[in-house]
Amino acid sequence: MSTPTVGSAFGPGVATRVLAARVLAAVVVRGRSLKAELAAALPTLPEPRDRALVEAICFAALRRRSTYEAALANWLERPLGSRDAELTGLLLAGFAQIDALQLPAHAALSATVEACRALGRPRQAGMVNALLRRAQREGLPQAAPDAAWPAWLRTQVRADWGDLADEIFLASAAPGPMWLRVNRQRSSRQDYLAVLAAAGIEAQGDSMLADAVRLAQPLPVALLPGFADGVVSIQDGSAQQVADALAPAIGARVLDACAAPGGKSAHLLERDPSLCLTALDVDARRLRRVGETLARVGLESPDVHLHAADATALDSWWDGVGFDAVLLDAPCSATGIVRRQPDVLLHRRPDDLPALQHTQARLLDAAWQVLRPGGHLVYTTCSLLRQENDQQVERFLARTAGAQVQALPETFGHAAGAGRQRLPGEHGFDGFYFARIRKNS
Repeated sequence: MSTPTVGSAFGPGVATRVLAARVLAAVVVRGRSLKAELAAALPTLPEPRDRALVEAICFAALRRRSTYEAALANWLERPLGSRDAELTGLLLAGFAQIDALQLPAHAALSATVEACRALGRPRQAGMVNALLRRAQREGLPQAAPDAAWPAWLRTQVRADWGDLADEIFLASAAPGPMWLRVNRQRSSRQDYLAVLAAAGIEAQGDSMLADAVRLAQPLPVALLPGFADGVVSIQDGSAQQVADALAPAIGARVLDACAAPGGKSAHLLERDPSLCLTALDVDARRLRRVGETLARVGLESPDVHLHAADATALDSWWDGVGFDAVLLDAPCSATGIVRRQPDVLLHRRPDDLPALQHTQARLLDAAWQVLRPGGHLVYTTCSLLRQENDQQVERFLARTAGAQVQALPETFGHAAGAGRQRLPGEHGFDGFYFARIRKNS
């Protein structure tokens, strides 16, 4: 994505709208990844609050995309074409400011109309102004909570979860709270809450999670006390539960088979720096993020080994010594984290699922092979789909001798076959699946 060029005549408010429009155009019209587009775009803005605004606009526009696209379909005489991608992105950004973010209308309208000119579309500035004022005056036509989900995926969620499906769709359309994980090696949760209070940041602990802090309002990372020094990390409550599910013995030999970006490895080491931990990722660039994460929290050590490798290609990385515990956070449809990755609904295709299930099965078999007898494996995904979760585990159990399910408590969510399923929004957490399996022989 190209970076915005908004000459000196335009202020930072206009620059943020230009950037948001370009990110949304890339994601909605051109099918790009929201995470990748933001990663390329946000560093071009020097101020943390401006970067946070761009991010907030993009997420709000994507979560409410069906409603905003319905408004454009109803109010425009002719639909916008592919050549109007940035104009489409700008209108989505404008609606998000007025509707979801409830920004002061005058400032939002003025900056968005000026952004239209900055994008080289001065002739459309009047149209943008008229559409945004209509949205302000009349409100926007409301789409059903499941309207953003592709029909095939909506049908699958309803088949899997029945009466709970509507709650899933509603929760997936709402922003999730900002969860932090306090690094036990740098601070206690109580002490960090005191630091937040002194900084005027409202937050609270959580009875289900020993290291978690939930902020009353999200903050840019740059404004979090101690983040740069590794005192605290951003990690959803469900992801923090993974360490509780794995619960390796002190000093255990542990494998994190799909480790990037490294939050779960870091959490395990924060709890026990004596672990002998191996972290794998098939993507060398993503593996570098694991190293950066561990460096920030101060947990690099000779007993931590990072390998850019396919976990199923054992000859390329495994030394033949069995692991006491294996974490397999498998690649999946990401349907449990739509509220944090709303572009999932734009990118996911029906033929993705068979390929993902095949990969998950191969990873399970490989993880089992490197697990020592008496050790245990935790299989987890951020999916809601049973074919990736409890059905995947049932197939594994059926073909694997010596595999014994170890039941997880209700704090991990709904009973789902051999494991537990957390649905998005429950206890403020993301959607996640957990299963723990012991190797008896």
